Amino acid sequence: MSSRIAFVLLILSTLPAHADVWSFETPSENIQCSVGQEVNFSDIYCTIIERGGPLAHPRPSGCTASGWGHIFLMGNRGPVSMDCRPLDRNRDAQSQADYGVTGTFGGITCTSERTGLTCRNEDGHGFFLSRRSQQVF
Repeated sequence: MSSRIAFVLLILSTLPAHADVWSFETPSENIQCSVGQEVNFSDIYCTIIERGGPLAHPRPSGCTASGWGHIFLMGNRGPVSMDCRPLDRNRDAQSQADYGVTGTFGGITCTSERTGLTCRNEDGHGFFLSRRSQQVF
């Protein structure tokens, strides 16, 4: 089996017919991601359930939700953002991104490794997530 394969994922929700949404998790089940893809646009939303280390970005003054530092969003173009919403600890992705696998979703590419999950978009922006470290670039 090739080390560079697309994740086989299921449709998650009822969106317009031109959009597909899939979910996947890392083998540890600690990183849960949802990918949306439509014509000329893709995005990814990843939650790291158990995290440590310094925050990737300081908590905004108006953010009081427990999820700060756990939720990362990115489109196929533009910078990464972090979301201020309550942390969802669900481990219910439909597919698993085994270590050593790379998946491409429109303009987003993610690689699952034992050290963590790295995702980048067409502009070179992205994030690295692991239990000990979360980085935005």
